[in-house]
Amino acid sequence: MALPLSTPIDMSNHPITTTEIGQLTENIAVDYLTNNGLELIDKNVHSRLGEIDIVMKQDGIWVFVEVKYRKNSHFGGAISAVSKAKQKKIKLCAGFYFQQHNLNEYNTPCRFDVVALDGPINQLKITWLENAF
Repeated sequence: MALPLSTPIDMSNHPITTTEIGQLTENIAVDYLTNNGLELIDKNVHSRLGEIDIVMKQDGIWVFVEVKYRKNSHFGGAISAVSKAKQKKIKLCAGFYFQQHNLNEYNTPCRFDVVALDGPINQLKITWLENAF
């Protein structure tokens, strides 16, 4: 699904940084997921084990979301950028998140989704993979 941004981005005045792109794409992913029925719980959860981009809930299920953006698909696109090592880090972070919030990681329903954004920043193609890993 190509999603035109409601506010065009003017990159002529100053170059957009990778941090700004990351924040922008995470905000786009949050908007997309909330429009599809998920509830935002937390963003940019850091631990010594790594980071979780977005934490959401859907029908009582905790959803840990990894957001990936690729301007082009020369190296496989955004979906292929979520390696097995990255998946392992996200799962460890989710366990840490549950501990920090007094939730039992073994009895709390959760899933791991990926939101992949491909293409020019002002005309993104969004792919949402539920239960990606």
